[in-house]
Amino acid sequence: MMAPPGPGPTVGYLTKRFPRLSETFILHEILGLEQAGVPLRLFAVADPMETIVQPDVSRVASRVTYLRAQRRSDLPREIIRTVTAHACLAAASPSRYRRALVMAFADRSRTNTIRPFLDAGRLAIELRRSKAVHLHAAFAHGPASTARYVHHLTGLPFSFAAHAKDLYLSGAEDLAAKAADAEFVLTCSAAAVDALSERLGSTSKVVLAYHGVDTGRFQPAPRAADGDGTLNVLAVGRLVAKKGYPVLLHALRLLSDRGHRLRCRIVGGGPDAADLASLAERLGVAGVVDFVGARAHQQVAEEYLRADVFVQASIVLADGDRDGVPNSVLEAMASGLPVVASAVSGIPEAVTHGVSGLLVPQGDPAALARALSLIADDPTLAVSLSSGARAAVVERFDRDVCAQNLAPRFWPASTASTEEQVHA
Repeated sequence: MMAPPGPGPTVGYLTKRFPRLSETFILHEILGLEQAGVPLRLFAVADPMETIVQPDVSRVASRVTYLRAQRRSDLPREIIRTVTAHACLAAASPSRYRRALVMAFADRSRTNTIRPFLDAGRLAIELRRSKAVHLHAAFAHGPASTARYVHHLTGLPFSFAAHAKDLYLSGAEDLAAKAADAEFVLTCSAAAVDALSERLGSTSKVVLAYHGVDTGRFQPAPRAADGDGTLNVLAVGRLVAKKGYPVLLHALRLLSDRGHRLRCRIVGGGPDAADLASLAERLGVAGVVDFVGARAHQQVAEEYLRADVFVQASIVLADGDRDGVPNSVLEAMASGLPVVASAVSGIPEAVTHGVSGLLVPQGDPAALARALSLIADDPTLAVSLSSGARAAVVERFDRDVCAQNLAPRFWPASTASTEEQVHA
């Protein structure tokens, strides 16, 4: 584990909840930046209180400071901290505080909450104590609002990242206001760069920064073929609508009807679990599908090594919500798994059709079934896609390389390379 930040200057890193099992890309980014020499000071709006925690969380050097009370009994203390923090900021610079307060109430018409402003007061005091020279917010919604208020309360420069839901479901006016005050805005796919730039009307502050994966942990291993020719299908991700699990279940029904031997494991938890299990029953594929629930990284790594093919059946929802470049796709590719995925959002930036996987139209079970049949029936193709997948991730999505390219944005004195992926 890296040593915790010393008494010198630091960089504040703010996320919504930490640690979250489904946000391994945040954990990877934190670990990568620390490894690259950035003295991070980690903050989260709240503790998700999840029962399963990624073991790599223990490798994070910075302790986590939570901005909001975790228990009802802590609320009086939070109120006192909030009042004290805002009083100190108001006394230190009355005019600056007054302008920030007016802005917060004006913003309330868009965000329907004043809580990010209240959080900003407590965070500003913590950042002062930790000698922060920059603040980065990991998401474009609440965390970016809080970071922007910190900037107006203190003058501290800030940046923020826009990924998927926080990008596509945020209002253009709100994003533009935050970007106007930020030093730069990160986003994790070229597709998201285009979407964000269109909303902002400019590309000047938008920086493409892919999330990487630990290519040392996720590596290929020899796979023993089932004697009966069973195709072992794997999907990993939260059980939510944009992941397209119904499309996968319908594709499995088609494959079964064509005589394919199948086994499918779906790793992840989420609000759609009961509906998906019911759909599997109605389609007659419940006997070949295992919903195994949420798993930690080590367990997921083992799942990749037992599978023959990975499926990412993502779709774009009616409200615009969609995936970016799913972390599970990169992990599967690093593990040498052939990937069959929807050609939506940032997925084609990772998966090159016919080279590192197969791309299919979103929401098309028949196309997905055909692609899976190709891999089941052509071992040579499967081996070729496996090799191409691993090579693509090592070249473009290695966690340490991605972090080294990004680190100078936050901390010029870091050991990182000066190469950057900037959309201009």
